[in-house]
Amino acid sequence: MGQTLPQQPNGTEDDEIEHPAVPAGSKNYITPCGYARLKAELFDLMDTERPKIVDIVHWAASNGDRSENGDYLYGKKRLREIDRRIRFLTKRLEIAEIVNPAIHAGNDQVFFGATVTYVDDLDCERTITILGIDEADSSQAQVSWISPVARALLKAREGDQVQLATPSGVRLLEVLQVRYPSTLGHDA
Repeated sequence: MGQTLPQQPNGTEDDEIEHPAVPAGSKNYITPCGYARLKAELFDLMDTERPKIVDIVHWAASNGDRSENGDYLYGKKRLREIDRRIRFLTKRLEIAEIVNPAIHAGNDQVFFGATVTYVDDLDCERTITILGIDEADSSQAQVSWISPVARALLKAREGDQVQLATPSGVRLLEVLQVRYPSTLGHDA
């Protein structure tokens, strides 16, 4: 006897809690690698993770009392998380604008996908890569193109100085180097 699991309503408020929204009137820029990673995650959730959890929930439900059944309760919670992530990824992939940063290879101007080395007015040198909001990982020195530092650097050229507004005041940044990947899918 197959049991149908209730579907979660589409568009719950939780969909956007952990993720920054795409600015109004902007496109959801993403690199080909970032798009491929999100798409792979979506397919893994739909084809592997969700069916596995559905099986666990079905098995746990067949064991009787659901109110104290840890497998059932955890499974239902995990299923809601998976469904929420599937909705989020589907929406983001639908509005994604794939931009290959390699088209700017050899350019000294900062555009989406650039790896930029800059020095601030305190002589602190940093290197960051400007990526899409769904792919940037700060632990890897990657920033979203909508971040304040990326916005300050975009369109600047090597040797330019730009101003970055911070809570502690305006900082001056000097662009030292701009790099782009030379081929589709490889980092600079």
